[in-house]
Amino acid sequence: MTSAPMPTAATGPPGPVRIIVADDHQVVRAGFAALLDTQPDFTIVATASDGNEAVRASRELNPDVILMDVRMPGMDGIEATRQLAGPDAAGPHVPRVLILTTFDLDEYVYEALCAGASGFLLKDVTAERLFDAVRVVAAGDALLAPSVMRRLISEFAHLRPTASRHRPTALATLTPRETEVLRLIAEGLSNPEIAARLVVSEETVKTHVSRILGKLGLRDRTQAVIAAYESGLVVPGRGS
Repeated sequence: MTSAPMPTAATGPPGPVRIIVADDHQVVRAGFAALLDTQPDFTIVATASDGNEAVRASRELNPDVILMDVRMPGMDGIEATRQLAGPDAAGPHVPRVLILTTFDLDEYVYEALCAGASGFLLKDVTAERLFDAVRVVAAGDALLAPSVMRRLISEFAHLRPTASRHRPTALATLTPRETEVLRLIAEGLSNPEIAARLVVSEETVKTHVSRILGKLGLRDRTQAVIAAYESGLVVPGRGS
């Protein structure tokens, strides 16, 4: 998979970004924690060896970002993500979850994103990309460039049941222009590209995106792409 440009992070949380690293391999866990701890705007508040530890630590320490492995003993990373960042997550503070994965685990990425993750990182990520990813997600943006997200969703959407796909009632609350913007987001267009396609300003596109997220009860662009595919608004593998 070709690396895509990272989005530019907006204003992040006040003070250092508080991070938990969850991975069942001690060397990997310690390595990521030590690397992140070199940055003056990051603070490692805990590490966890499985999903249960990650959930407990998160509810106690209220981190901004969790780096979450998928395969862990006991509770796996997807279930831990669902409990901490999913639609039914309890508590006033919802952390951003970055899934740690390898190429041979890509089939889990779609499920993790549906569970509430804001994106994913490969375990062989460079230090610079790791730092950028944490800052982007902490600022409230989706990690993945839209084109990368579109390829992932197109490839793995078949893992979800398709027989019961119906356009959610919430999508009916979108205006025709908002529906068009959502479709373009799912097709992999960035805000500047959407602005050019619709012949409007980038600020107008940002306003539309904000309203779409609000109406659909979504936290970021990643979840908007998933909603577009799951609703049938965009069909995987079919060109626009």
